Amino acid sequence: MIESIPTRGRTLDMASVVYDLLEPLCLLGQQKKINNHLVSLLDVKSCDKVLDVGCGTGVLTKLISEKMNPTEGGYSLGIDAAGKMISAARKKRGNTACKFEAMAAESLSFENETFDSIVSSFFYHHIQFDLKQKAFAEAYRVLKPGGKLIIADMHIPTSFMGALTAHTSRWILFQPQIGENIKGVLPELIENEGFSYPKTVENYLGYVTVFSANKGNLF
Repeated sequence: MIESIPTRGRTLDMASVVYDLLEPLCLLGQQKKINNHLVSLLDVKSCDKVLDVGCGTGVLTKLISEKMNPTEGGYSLGIDAAGKMISAARKKRGNTACKFEAMAAESLSFENETFDSIVSSFFYHHIQFDLKQKAFAEAYRVLKPGGKLIIADMHIPTSFMGALTAHTSRWILFQPQIGENIKGVLPELIENEGFSYPKTVENYLGYVTVFSANKGNLF
């Protein structure tokens, strides 16, 4: 079993066995649509290297890898601090184009400017404000100039049901990190770490927003 990485953020080791069942239910059947949208926004080339931050069991990582050709150097790499998530991801979805490593988003072991793009889905609402800052700083460091940052996560609710879902989740799960997200902290945090101010691409379910930013020249 892969050991979890120490972090002050919330990890989901205990949910690894049922995660592939729970996430589609929590997203009311929208998971596939959101993931396909994220992949289209990445617009990856077969030789690209893409980092998936907070990958869980690797559903999105695997979807991205289907665009890659490892003989050309392309691959998608998912990281998560939860060792059980990484173990499940490797078992279910690992291959030469789809790799997984146990790692905390706020302390990446990669060299500067390693990745062509970085993506994250439903991760940043699990970590507190200072870790969000560090994670975005690390993302900026390991991203190549001009590279894309694509994020889907909880944000300011855009509907009554979205607000009800977001606020209920925050209190039922005893998760103040969700409260930070739904106050709208993500765009400024992303910009403060050096990225372009993130563009709002789409809203889902009244509380999920897809953001697109970049390092360097606008795209």
